Amino acid sequence: MSFSILKQIGDAQKKKAVVDVRSGDTVKVTQKIKEGEKFRLQVFEGVVIRVDRKESHTARIVVRKVTSGVGVEKSFLLHSPLVEKIEITKRSKVRRNNLGYLRARSGKSARLAGKDFDRAAANDISVAEEEAPAEEVKAEEAAPAEEVKAEAEAPVEETPAAE
Repeated sequence: MSFSILKQIGDAQKKKAVVDVRSGDTVKVTQKIKEGEKFRLQVFEGVVIRVDRKESHTARIVVRKVTSGVGVEKSFLLHSPLVEKIEITKRSKVRRNNLGYLRARSGKSARLAGKDFDRAAANDISVAEEEAPAEEVKAEEAAPAEEVKAEAEAPVEETPAAE
């Protein structure tokens, strides 16, 4: 298979819009969990310590939290249909993409310096979703208009009327 075919398949699997998640963000990831025949939603809240392949359909984030004194890390594929929602609750000032050094730290030394950000704008993905369909609608509106022009310019064949 050629690379272009693989790229088309990968792009077809991508979500239309995802939240711009960065390393150092504190996020709430809502994930679908299947138990038997039923699905339930589970929220995992923690610090993003790594972001991989941000523009790819295999984009992934690693989220870490400490529960009962034990560090727990979970990896999420951003474009997975099982990842229902990602909400950024806090944004921190960091200087690198991989924050693996946080694994060795605990307490105050594991804290990240927060920075101000517009929480509503960072979590709003509806703007990107609305732009894409609007472009499709414009293309659909233009196509019928061109067909009407082509039909109007085409010579009309006359058939003999039955008398």
